[in-house]
Amino acid sequence: MALMKPAVIPEFFARLRQAIPEPETELEYDNVYQLLVAVVLSAQATDVGVNRATKPLFEIIKTPAQMVALGEKKLIDYIKTIGLFRTKAKNVIALSHLLIERHGGEVPHTHAELQDLPGVGRKTANVVMNVAYGEATIAVDTHIFRVGNRTGLAPGKNPLQVELKLLKRVPEEFRLHAHHWLILHGRYTCKARTPMCPTCVVNDLCTFKGKTVAA
Repeated sequence: MALMKPAVIPEFFARLRQAIPEPETELEYDNVYQLLVAVVLSAQATDVGVNRATKPLFEIIKTPAQMVALGEKKLIDYIKTIGLFRTKAKNVIALSHLLIERHGGEVPHTHAELQDLPGVGRKTANVVMNVAYGEATIAVDTHIFRVGNRTGLAPGKNPLQVELKLLKRVPEEFRLHAHHWLILHGRYTCKARTPMCPTCVVNDLCTFKGKTVAA
């Protein structure tokens, strides 16, 4: 895979910004705690599936204390349509306890504190830091990993390599929303099996050699 030339990267993101000026997460939530729970639940699951499960849950659960009171068994009833629901339920209850014990029921602002919570890895911490607290972090999921490698924007053998390369290569003016632009681009255009290259707004900037063509 040929590396995308640094000179074209600003144009790459300018076009993504023009297509979606104000990108947002597709997870549905009303506060930072609900966002954290939704992101933990979204691991190896679709946002659509998570939203379907959390809509009735979040109508009654808005704080860690309410989640602890609900309990693991009842939480499972709400999220059993999501993959790995038993492990996720255990983690959500455990992280809710820790938020109460260590942070006064509030979601912490730092990577280290977030990653100390059960079920919260680097990607989840990055999402919360970016979406809730406006930090210019880049959470590398399967879509961003694919787009980073396929386009030549930020090739890497693992998500951390792609993340660190993106942080170096994405111009500062685009960094705050970069991960949302890349996620949405991977989800709806640069798809895993059949990328929609003919209608892609960055087709001519991408170094992918296996581009699809219009029928």
